Amino acid sequence: MNNLINNMLKFIDNSPTAFHTVKNCRDILLGAGFRELCEGERWETQKGGKYFVIRNSSSIIAFEKGEDTAPFMICATHSDFPLFKVKEELSGVYTRLSTEKYGGLIMYSWFDRPLSVAGRVVIKDGNELSENLINIDRDLLVIPSVAIHLQRNANDGFSPKANVDTLPLFSLGNKSLKEILASELSISKENIVSHDLFVYPREKGTLIGAEEELILAPRIDNLECVYTSLLSFIDSAPTSLTKVFAVFDNEEVGSESKQGAASPFLADTLERISPDRESYFSSLAGGFMISADNAHAKHPAHPELSDSVEAPLLAGGIVIKHNANQRYATEAISEAVFASICERAGAKVQYYSNRADIIGGSTLGCVSNTRVPVSTVDIGLPQLAMHSAVETAAVSDVFEMKKALTLFYSSSIEKSNGKIVVK
Repeated sequence: MNNLINNMLKFIDNSPTAFHTVKNCRDILLGAGFRELCEGERWETQKGGKYFVIRNSSSIIAFEKGEDTAPFMICATHSDFPLFKVKEELSGVYTRLSTEKYGGLIMYSWFDRPLSVAGRVVIKDGNELSENLINIDRDLLVIPSVAIHLQRNANDGFSPKANVDTLPLFSLGNKSLKEILASELSISKENIVSHDLFVYPREKGTLIGAEEELILAPRIDNLECVYTSLLSFIDSAPTSLTKVFAVFDNEEVGSESKQGAASPFLADTLERISPDRESYFSSLAGGFMISADNAHAKHPAHPELSDSVEAPLLAGGIVIKHNANQRYATEAISEAVFASICERAGAKVQYYSNRADIIGGSTLGCVSNTRVPVSTVDIGLPQLAMHSAVETAAVSDVFEMKKALTLFYSSSIEKSNGKIVVK
């Protein structure tokens, strides 16, 4: 298996929640020589310096600082994905976990597969509170189906109810989840104050297909884009521009949080690294952003659900996404700029639009633009079964994305007298 694919699958395996996604990005950035900044402290950043800042442990922005008035070259993606959030335990003959849907899950895909719990736990030691990441790294839970003999309509449009059918089976005994958490953290259960915990599927990412040309893994949407954009950011050639890598939480639920793309996190960060507000606005005007979030490939069983023309295929390359109602931020100029970069990189490009009578998903591109108004293109990699417990993508498309984004971060975009030069 190629190192890029192997390492990406390890990254996905080790990122069962948005908190773990950001922690893993942090580790990679530290290993590449980046320095962590704190939002609550005064920043002293230098030209050519490499820095990053984290908000809420679930969003991260890294940057390599260029000239004072240099345009911002931004690639933004998101750390979160549809899961079940843990609320409490429901005791009885069977102990189950009460959960709540986070994002738009394909619920039936979560049945009868090994699951576990990960997230963060806040513990108290005297007057001190501390946040601890946790991943119960074993098969712990299952959401059992009802047997066909007891539910004869199971294959005729059964609609699971989130408050009944998808509560995972946890125990047949008396051991509580808090006891397991305490054991994992080597503390007393009385020290656990609160938590943000999620149920996640335990499958490891793997290659399938006649020539191992397909990827089957959880969380392909959107950790495939997180990993490829992070590596491209780190591997890109030095330029005089300010390069920015941003990963936001809560895209799957609308981005309206202090750590989401609708927050001022990106705007705050970019303004703080600018010498003054005039320089900040000048850098925005000359800047460019890629919103990287995966796209729907044409389904082999249901091609009629796709647009008749703009219907991307697995292994067809990077997808540029369009939508008349501003669910995607792509417009003619941003499309032309990015297509030019892909042409120079030798990366394949294809296009996506929703079928006109079907309301599709949206991304953080337009949401972020309300705070940071830069020319933006929405792109992604084609995949099947988006928001399923496990999803499918093509190996070759990962390499196309890596080529294009690495060149993007190594490029400059000059705007003058109505003309744009990409070099």
